[in-house]
Amino acid sequence: MRGRLKRERLREILLEKSVFFGDFTLSSGKKSNFYIDARISTLFPESAYLIAEIMFEILEEYKIDAVGGYSIGADPIVSSIAVFSYLKKNPIPAFIIRKEEKKYGRGKVIEGNFSKGMRVAIVDDVITTGGSIIKGINKVKENGAIPVVALSVIDREEGGREKIENMGIPLHSIFDLDDLGIKKE
Repeated sequence: MRGRLKRERLREILLEKSVFFGDFTLSSGKKSNFYIDARISTLFPESAYLIAEIMFEILEEYKIDAVGGYSIGADPIVSSIAVFSYLKKNPIPAFIIRKEEKKYGRGKVIEGNFSKGMRVAIVDDVITTGGSIIKGINKVKENGAIPVVALSVIDREEGGREKIENMGIPLHSIFDLDDLGIKKE
């Protein structure tokens, strides 16, 4: 499937499965006339594949060592990218950042394929204020890795992009609200 067709099919799935209209309160506490539950789509086979393929193509120019993000929004995305990249014979290992450090075992906050000095990408499903991506960037820096790029499926265009890019990290979103035909009230 060609680039434009991939994006259009992914757009259709997101609008069908993940976009809801009504009165919602977001995690930021803000009110919204729509809610994007992207996990429905990031966990659906066809859209998970399309997200992985599109993000993999973006990541190829960054020469990263691993891809990760905050649990739970990033979990299905990084797993899909890891599998897709393996199928393309250019494997990108994945890691997950815990919300809090594990209190047992090795006590890790970052699980999976992660080590100091790695060049990493940080992903999330939806960017609003950029909080999860920013926390992810800071957490991997604290643990000795180098965040080089951030990716999201959807940018709600509420200031997150600017905050992330002000940290010197480029953000690539597959869609913004205009791409999805969503109007904020």
